Amino acid sequence: MSNNKAILDLAKKTIQTESEAIRNLNTLLTDDFVHAVSSIIASKGRVIITGVGKSAIIATKIVATLNSTGTPAIFMHAADAIHGDLGTIQENDVVICISKSGSTPEIKMLVPLIKRGTNKLIGMTGNIDSFLAQEADFVLNTFVQKEACPNNLAPTTSTTAQLVMGDALAICLLELKGFSSKDFAKYHPGGALGKRLYLTVADIAGNNQKPEVDIRTDIKEVIVEISQKMLGVTAVMDQGKIAGVVTDGDIRRMLNTYDNFNGLKAKDIMSSNPKTIQTDVLAIEALELMQDNGISQLLAVEGENYAGIVHLHNLINEGIL
Repeated sequence: MSNNKAILDLAKKTIQTESEAIRNLNTLLTDDFVHAVSSIIASKGRVIITGVGKSAIIATKIVATLNSTGTPAIFMHAADAIHGDLGTIQENDVVICISKSGSTPEIKMLVPLIKRGTNKLIGMTGNIDSFLAQEADFVLNTFVQKEACPNNLAPTTSTTAQLVMGDALAICLLELKGFSSKDFAKYHPGGALGKRLYLTVADIAGNNQKPEVDIRTDIKEVIVEISQKMLGVTAVMDQGKIAGVVTDGDIRRMLNTYDNFNGLKAKDIMSSNPKTIQTDVLAIEALELMQDNGISQLLAVEGENYAGIVHLHNLINEGIL
């Protein structure tokens, strides 16, 4: 048990150290952050992010976040840049250089080469007195008191601070550009996230069978329709209009209520005023409507016309739930 407690204590100490450093970032924000965001917004080029070591790894993540939120970005390794990749930087690009110390040999070689052009240089560093901070047009201060590493050596807290600063940049740019959920969907078409943003009720209902009976349909035929279409429900129609639904639950309640089913029709056991949803609505909204009402199926409609069924299992299978 003592070993278990020691492990948990170390984990908590690490989280506490890093969370305190993140909170402290609020106090380090200056007008340079505003100018950095403004320069990216005003730029007609891309954001080039560079670094070495663990900072380079953080740079690739920030690049991915920017690209997915509407700000074109490219990663350029600082060591490769001074060996031929400097051509990655084009005339209208903004460059972000990430370095905890701000004074590594690669940075000292790269920064003067960047400064020869007209590109704005944003330095993200934990040392505002460093070479990078002195040469950059704008400085994003990611100073941390100490690393979570007990030897204060392995980049841990410092890389977390860099990551959070990058997220702050990305979200500010997203908001200022008016980047919407529809824009987000264009960049995330795959997986459950993408489906939440673009999959509609029509996409799902169109793949299901369309159970349907008349209000005068005999109960036996109603049961057969529900069974054959395998959605646990059927729409009940009256002169082409939705009159109600019969679900598996309605069938079970009928069995408890009636001893003799002869002569029973769909209208006798149906639930009136069923929940419906328009086919052009996002499937995630169908899920929310089901959850709010404690049901597992919805009638999909185009205007007032019955178009099919959306079942909870469809949403689960699509990964939306």
